[in-house]
Amino acid sequence: MSLEQPLAARTARVLRLHPDDDVVITLDQLVSGTYIASEGVTALGLIPPGHKMATRAIAQGSPVHRYGQIIGFASQPICPGQHVHLHNMAMGDFARDYAHSAQVRPTSLVERQATFGGIVREDGRVATRNYIGILTSVNCSATVARAIADHFRRDIHPEALDRFPNVDGVIALTHGSGCGVDTQGEGMRILRRTLAGYATHPNFWGVLMVGLGCEANQISTLLEAQGLSETSRLKTFTIQDSGGTTKTIARGIEMIEEMLPLANDVRRQEVAASHLVVGLQCGGSDGYSGISANPVLGAAVDLLVANGGTAILSETPEIYGAEHLLTRRARTPEIGRKLVSRIQWWEEHCARGGAQMNNNPSAGNKAGGLTTILEKSLGGIAKAGSTNLNEVYEYAEPVRASGLVFMDTPGYDPVSATGQVAGGANLICFTTGRGSAYGCAPSPSLKLATNSALMQRQSDDMDIDCGEVLAGTKSIPELGAIFFDMMLRTASGERSRSETHGYGQSEFVPWQISVVT
Repeated sequence: MSLEQPLAARTARVLRLHPDDDVVITLDQLVSGTYIASEGVTALGLIPPGHKMATRAIAQGSPVHRYGQIIGFASQPICPGQHVHLHNMAMGDFARDYAHSAQVRPTSLVERQATFGGIVREDGRVATRNYIGILTSVNCSATVARAIADHFRRDIHPEALDRFPNVDGVIALTHGSGCGVDTQGEGMRILRRTLAGYATHPNFWGVLMVGLGCEANQISTLLEAQGLSETSRLKTFTIQDSGGTTKTIARGIEMIEEMLPLANDVRRQEVAASHLVVGLQCGGSDGYSGISANPVLGAAVDLLVANGGTAILSETPEIYGAEHLLTRRARTPEIGRKLVSRIQWWEEHCARGGAQMNNNPSAGNKAGGLTTILEKSLGGIAKAGSTNLNEVYEYAEPVRASGLVFMDTPGYDPVSATGQVAGGANLICFTTGRGSAYGCAPSPSLKLATNSALMQRQSDDMDIDCGEVLAGTKSIPELGAIFFDMMLRTASGERSRSETHGYGQSEFVPWQISVVT
């Protein structure tokens, strides 16, 4: 058989996302000579799945469009049929019209809210899990905290929690800071805000906070700064005051053994979906993220907001270049300007460090078909759905508003999600195209695979296959409704894939911006 025959006869699958786009996205690997009938273009060279193929000539220096938006500029002339990627497209400056609040519209709430089985705390807040936590004021007490938690690990000591089936576990969340930094600086304020958010998180029945004793981040100062005090559910102590490592571990174990019977005395009850606070994450993204998993999550977010719930969009460097799509949806112009001010802070922050905002996408993102941060950002915003932006928060600030909100965080997933949970997120939803393995105790984390090949390859890490959108077997609204139901089931106690593997303790990573001295 001649080479021309199979190429001419083959039906190559590509996606055009907007009539004005200069590129289409390949669903199959294209070899040179493959004719794309829908575009009237023949592929020039090998183009991997998930990558971009030009459908029209693009002059050097001209903008390249995807989603109907600018994703970069041609660094050399591009011919129809060519692969568009790092070798011929780059970043460039262009004006963006923020049009603050121009697209605000009324939010339609459902008449009868969906429900889930939550744990209602005494103050009315609702938990999706029931842990006992061990936090550290400083890295120096991390080993002790982990040793206390290890005593109650079901995989090491299965009998330790046998009598407490309503306790999801005892976990130690440690970090690498707490000393050698300015006690009055922004870095220390962020760390204390983060620790306070976890210490009071509804998914913890109770918390031990362990210090060394001489650290810069004194526990007493932390509690005072955050308006907290020691209670029967928040206990604090230090290695130096306890008489050393062995005695501190024994003391911690004894304290938790006293907490366990009380923590076990909880029952789930039917509560409204308005009590869900969901952190939105994407990591290990690929060229399909903005086409399948992110829009599916966005459809679920629209359902969550219609039911009175809250969704937290974050990862400020990964909305860079697409922030104008959010400012237009800001409930008030002031909220839109708060978002822009955080973008400007990041530009200055990167400049001080000799970095650029386009140090993202990562190597894995690029291998998956993403070329610039503009392209990644436009796809990432899709997971926020279509409702108004109701507030903008700094890292780890308590989230009080309902609906869609934004929290300023880095793009690095563990740091970003840590801030969201500190702000009150009791569920994390995480889209991935390359196969991120991630969990976020004490809040469960659900994984949305962008493509079916990933779902098959890492089936024990992924919770839902959004490749059905690419295959045409499910629409985005259909799969969004299915995923929203999965969110409710998970909030009711159904374990996510990452929970079955024990992910979550090592992924606690507070944002560190202090100068270490």
